[in-house]
Amino acid sequence: MKITVIGSGYVGLVSGACLAELGNDVICLDVDPKKIDILNNGGVPIYEPGLEDVIKSNVAAGRLRFTTDVAESVAHGLVQMIAVGTPSGEDGSADLQYVIAAARAIGRAMTEYKVIVDKSTVPVGTADKVRQAVQEELTKRGIKTGFSVVSNPEFLKEGAAIDDFNRPDRIVIGAEDEQAIKVMRDMYAPFQRNHDRLMVMDIRSAELTKYAANAMLATRISFMNELANLAEKVGADIEHVRKGIGSDQRIGYHFLYAGCGYGGSCFPKDIRALQRTGEEYGLPLKVLQAVEEVNDAQKSVLLQKITQRFGENLKGKHFALWGLAFKPGTDDMREATSRVVMEGLWARGATVTAYDPAAMKETQHIYGKRADLSYADNPKDALQEADALVIVTEWKAFKSPDFNVIKSLLKQPVIFDGRNLFEPASIAAQGIEYHGIGRES
Repeated sequence: MKITVIGSGYVGLVSGACLAELGNDVICLDVDPKKIDILNNGGVPIYEPGLEDVIKSNVAAGRLRFTTDVAESVAHGLVQMIAVGTPSGEDGSADLQYVIAAARAIGRAMTEYKVIVDKSTVPVGTADKVRQAVQEELTKRGIKTGFSVVSNPEFLKEGAAIDDFNRPDRIVIGAEDEQAIKVMRDMYAPFQRNHDRLMVMDIRSAELTKYAANAMLATRISFMNELANLAEKVGADIEHVRKGIGSDQRIGYHFLYAGCGYGGSCFPKDIRALQRTGEEYGLPLKVLQAVEEVNDAQKSVLLQKITQRFGENLKGKHFALWGLAFKPGTDDMREATSRVVMEGLWARGATVTAYDPAAMKETQHIYGKRADLSYADNPKDALQEADALVIVTEWKAFKSPDFNVIKSLLKQPVIFDGRNLFEPASIAAQGIEYHGIGRES
């Protein structure tokens, strides 16, 4: 199948590369010539484990190409997959300007039937706006060719996107005509051999499904974080509570880990956009408002623990920070807890030496050169002469450290663990002062 993917960002590149891997003929379009130059010269403008290899092999096989030529890309694909960004507007709503611009570009160039697929995360009703934009451009040109609009939301986790695309839990298709449904079934046929993963529904339900999924996951995180804070007050251990409730099959263990808050490009943005949709229909989503408020507060919990231990004035104090990205497996710093922690430490006069396996370059891009921020080549080097270790991201490399080395390099053996990587009793037995989330200090 000939497929065009509009937008060569995170979702577009992963989708395009994985569809090419299945044997499809894929063109990825982007209006940013710098991004396309990087891709055409063998580079990858984003960090995602395994993506570079998939791109290189399919470019070499002739199944994957990159272009800035709109006319070429529209002429190429029966399927026109829109995978552009939908950033938060000032009011929290999803900004659809790039989605609508992509739709208009298709309408200005198409000459035959196309299936236009909304892959971007978009609010309920976006398909109607896409359909209207395409039809307006066709009418201006006097073209009467038919087209279909489909909602096909992505469910990719940063750091595991290739595996998520290739082994999906479900494939949601929002479509209302049989021709479009058949095209989508044909495109996703390779994923159907083991069992039927395709869920066909009306377009608005498909659009809402993506937001509902992320809202549910974010709700579980904030719920556990609030319980963790209560556990500290009453003398309970949130890890024991997690196991106790997770063993109930109606609840399960997934997304029940207490920590220092969620971040990234999806949960915060999607929670705000879904709240905005509720407001537009006169239905405030009070649960989601609480989810967001709890998460915003949770990002400051580590900072509160540090100031309780060392005082509000941290001038002359130096901290080792393990983890900058909002989660392991990515370099994404958008709304990362590390930013709240570092900025809070700097505001109180402290300095930071940070280490992250993937996100240090992005951190440098955000903050530039600062006298109060330095970077280490490895976790051990970050510990040198620090007053305490602060763990923000649960990278695998942090899970089994040499605690004797930690004790020898820190000025005083103190760990603030924002991801509950270690057992408090075990750490205490080694003579280290330990502060977790919802656990005994």
